[in-house]
Amino acid sequence: MFAIFETGGKQYKVNEGDVIFVEKLGVEDGESVTFDKVLAVSAGDNFTVGAPYVEGATVSANVVKNGKSKKIYVIKYKAKKNEKKKIGHRQAYTKIQITKIEA
Repeated sequence: MFAIFETGGKQYKVNEGDVIFVEKLGVEDGESVTFDKVLAVSAGDNFTVGAPYVEGATVSANVVKNGKSKKIYVIKYKAKKNEKKKIGHRQAYTKIQITKIEA
C-alpha cells in the first residue's frame, strides 16, 4: 500500500515505515503529524485518485528530527564591473517516519 501526498508545495510517494525529508514543519521532535492532502492511494489492485484530494484519506507520521541541510554556496558575478558576491544557504527540513496510511 502506498500513498501520494502533498506538503510544502511538493508531492511525495510513501509506504508505511518510510523515512523522508520534507520542508520544515512547525512541530517538535517526537510529535506526530497528519497529512490530509492525499492525492492518490493504492491498496493492492485498488487505486484511488482524488479530484484534487481523496476524501477521508490521511497519512500519519512521527517527526524524527528537525535540522538544516548541507550548506550550498551561490556566487553572483558581473563581468567588467568589479562586482562579485558570495552567498551561503542552508535549507531547513523535517525528517519524518510514515506510521499509517488510511484510505
